[in-house]
Amino acid sequence: MRVAVDPIQCVAHGLCAELLPERIRLDDWGYPILDGEPVPRELVGIARRAADACPTLALLLEPDGK
Repeated sequence: MRVAVDPIQCVAHGLCAELLPERIRLDDWGYPILDGEPVPRELVGIARRAADACPTLALLLEPDGK
């Protein structure tokens, strides 16, 4: 599983980086920068919580290999 972001939906709230700093950091304007690595099994629950908490539903979890 990998974390992805819909750049059209994202409005830079920054909540994703607060909830999943292991995979997401923010650029100078507050938009997420993803590391592109698969989410380790121990972080999948946190990644799901971060995706569910995104106010604009811009944070997505995709099957690995996309």
